[in-house]
Amino acid sequence: MHRIFQTSVASVYPLYVAKVERKGRTKQELDEVIAWLTGFDDEALQRQLSAQATFAEFFAAAELNPDAALITGVVCGVRVEDIDDPLMQKIRYLDKLVDELARGKAMVKILRSA
Repeated sequence: MHRIFQTSVASVYPLYVAKVERKGRTKQELDEVIAWLTGFDDEALQRQLSAQATFAEFFAAAELNPDAALITGVVCGVRVEDIDDPLMQKIRYLDKLVDELARGKAMVKILRSA
């Protein structure tokens, strides 16, 4: 089992916030991206963070967006669409969306909207 699976989302979330804010994006936009991927509204996300849910628990409770499979590209040198482990792929989906947000990509494109 990879170490990230047992890492709490709450310990990584402030790093996501800092990353997107450094690039001129907002915490609200980050939360919107997380909501799109996981189905968690603001209240549900805060419950997950307060409970110190691990990535394994976080994604077990999430209802992954059916369009998540449209997320492609490279994170940490690995193509997200080629990751075999389903949990690692979900974590990398989240990482990819955060990267796209930080890079200034339009929200409609990040959320794979038509």
